[in-house]
Amino acid sequence: MSMPAATLLMVEDDPEISRLVSDFMRREGFEIEVAATAPAMDAVLRRLRPDLIILDLMLPGEDGLSICRRLRQSDDIPILMLSAKSDEIDRVVGLELGADDYMVKPFGPRELLARVRALLRRTQASPPRDASRRFGFDRFVLDVDARSIEIVDAQAAPVQLTSAEFDLLACFVQRPRRVLSRDQILDWTRGRSAEPFDRTVDMLISRLRRKLDAASPGTNLITTVRNGGYLFTATVRPVA
Repeated sequence: MSMPAATLLMVEDDPEISRLVSDFMRREGFEIEVAATAPAMDAVLRRLRPDLIILDLMLPGEDGLSICRRLRQSDDIPILMLSAKSDEIDRVVGLELGADDYMVKPFGPRELLARVRALLRRTQASPPRDASRRFGFDRFVLDVDARSIEIVDAQAAPVQLTSAEFDLLACFVQRPRRVLSRDQILDWTRGRSAEPFDRTVDMLISRLRRKLDAASPGTNLITTVRNGGYLFTATVRPVA
């Protein structure tokens, strides 16, 4: 039984691979767009939203890892990463940056098809993104899309966050009760502008802690995990 029609975007600079995959996927009932570079991909994304992106790691200009990290800051389109690199660390980095699956070249078209279908089944069965972009925790409601934070107490003073503090809190709220390393936090909040040894995240966390503690004393919502990173301890719930 064939899958319902879905639109794929393949970002691949090898024209032969793009042609072979495109022809195969179209025969299997998919719509597919092809882009050879990051700017070409951005141009496609300005006119349509694909159901899944097949993203090559090694691209001229902006590479696949950078593209993956950038896309994850603003979108949740499923990403299947392709690469000739088969080392475990390469696969881990790709997945940590937000890829949903990782496939090593050379690959057979049937395996690629199976992985695309499996990934679509997983992601299309998930709740719509909009249903989970408002989060309640402790005494707060955080709206990621509106970039606002409310406190559920009419008598309480509003919490004023800078843009960087808001991004940091949104990062934690979307990954509660999970130890996040400094590098992960930098990747998810600052993306391409992050420096490998940037310690500004420590300063931001300190400021965010003070503001949250001032609004909700004694809750200790962000704790430090020795040799691990930081942990957001609150129970987070989606808010309609």
